[in-house]
Amino acid sequence: MKKRLKIKVIGTILIMLSMFIFTAAVMAVEDGIDEKNGLPRVVYGESLSESQQEEVRRLLNVTDRDMVREYIVTAADLVQYIGGDGGSNMYSSAIITRKNEGHGIVIKIVSVENITQVTSEMYANALLTAGVENAYVEVASPVKVTGHSALTGIYKAFNVDGESLDQDRMEVANQELELVTELADLEGVDKESITQLLTEIKKQIAAQNPASREEVEQIVIEQLNKLNLELSEADIQKLSDLFEKMRSIDIDFGQVTKQLEDITKSIQNRLQEISGDTDFWEVVKDFFAQIVDAIKNIFS
Repeated sequence: MKKRLKIKVIGTILIMLSMFIFTAAVMAVEDGIDEKNGLPRVVYGESLSESQQEEVRRLLNVTDRDMVREYIVTAADLVQYIGGDGGSNMYSSAIITRKNEGHGIVIKIVSVENITQVTSEMYANALLTAGVENAYVEVASPVKVTGHSALTGIYKAFNVDGESLDQDRMEVANQELELVTELADLEGVDKESITQLLTEIKKQIAAQNPASREEVEQIVIEQLNKLNLELSEADIQKLSDLFEKMRSIDIDFGQVTKQLEDITKSIQNRLQEISGDTDFWEVVKDFFAQIVDAIKNIFS
């Protein structure tokens, strides 16, 4: 009986999937090229060999190079945008598709086994800090890397053809990413909890509009207690310093409250346990998600 039910469920999913593919194809033909937001921008790490660049194109589903704009992100860009180390190797790559107002930031890491430290929610949080609000971004690397250089590549995609992000915001966003990955490596702390902490602090800064460093530190401590996270006094000071710098350069998180809520939901979904027949429903969920992602890659 259970086996028959599973077969019926899979059959229903396949029917729905075929309808979805047909609808997506029709919509793609009708929509055509996005003349408002332009072609997607692909940024390759300069340390990639030619064969590795081809592998990145495969991972990012770049099948027609005339339908994207391609750039190379260099160590010099790392210095320019975030004051980084000019001797750094750059492997992480990304494709950035600009979206209309209200879309928010959606990040997908397509080679999760090779991006070892930075999660999609970490990228989303940092990009909001940098001033990026509406984009679909996919990150990939053909070799194992921490994932930090992808952020510089994304910055470069938003600093071409007369466009520019605020320098101070880019630098503090990079400091945020560095700190969140550092804290996530602490014993008894995980990536999701630290990312949720930063997201909740930003939401409270937007709601309370602190006027001093002391008020910023109070928000940090309140959110640590709320999430039952224990950090050393030194790490609490690092967090307070980071958000005080954000306050001093007038980053208004009130304008991106919806995107912050989306990050919170994404983290909660990641932490939520699946009930019922776990193995079966996990397979169904992953299968459907992979197909939908593939369609998005083709038609976005």
